[in-house]
Amino acid sequence: MSAAFANAYFPPPDEDPNPRLGGLSLLEHLEELRKRLVRACIAVAVGALVCFFFIDRIVAFVFAPMRRALPPGARLIYTAPGEAFGLYVNIALIAGAVVAAPIVMFQVWRFIAPALYSNEKKFAIPFVVMSSTGVIAGSAFSHYVLFPSMIAFFGIYNSPNLQFMPRVADAFDLYTKMLFGMVIVFQMPTLVYFLAKMRLVTARLLAVNIKYAILVIFIVAAVLTPSGDPWNQFVFAVPMMALYLLSIIIAWAFAPRH
Repeated sequence: MSAAFANAYFPPPDEDPNPRLGGLSLLEHLEELRKRLVRACIAVAVGALVCFFFIDRIVAFVFAPMRRALPPGARLIYTAPGEAFGLYVNIALIAGAVVAAPIVMFQVWRFIAPALYSNEKKFAIPFVVMSSTGVIAGSAFSHYVLFPSMIAFFGIYNSPNLQFMPRVADAFDLYTKMLFGMVIVFQMPTLVYFLAKMRLVTARLLAVNIKYAILVIFIVAAVLTPSGDPWNQFVFAVPMMALYLLSIIIAWAFAPRH
């Protein structure tokens, strides 16, 4: 049997016996992940070190909305010897992560870029800009709106019989959860932008399913809100609904026209 006859009737298999992910083998993919994580952690560590030089101002900034929301005479307290020092370190790390957000998001992009087509790799700058903007906007909303409203709600029970004096660790734990939650929520426009660019979602699809999206949003708000009052759930749900509407506009504006 000739080679031409064999190639014609018995073509070589299309599947590669050594599966590759985005042009990389599995081990190379894991090595790439390790490299991107290391660089992101270095960026956060450098940002935290820089922020630690201004830690007093940053701590005052973090607790300013909380102090304004507390009832008159209420104070934040700490009871464990190392609690205040741990608080300063955690605040420096969070501030460093916010400062290093563009570098971290760029490392995320470099990790997923090998799995994209060549015409999709040009979206690096929009991804870094939009995701970093989402980090800043989510942090600002949590800091100025969501967290103070929750502290004010918890403080309404302050009375001659009960004095509201929250522990620093508990208050900052709530602050951190709200901050991370809003940072994730504010990535919705970035996600929709790239899904629309890759033709995975359309503005019509998002608009048709808006009633289900609102239902899911209020369920998520009820689960994530530490208090059971409708006001805080509404405050938590409003930015998600606004971001969903913004995502519809983004999907319409940036969808491929050809």
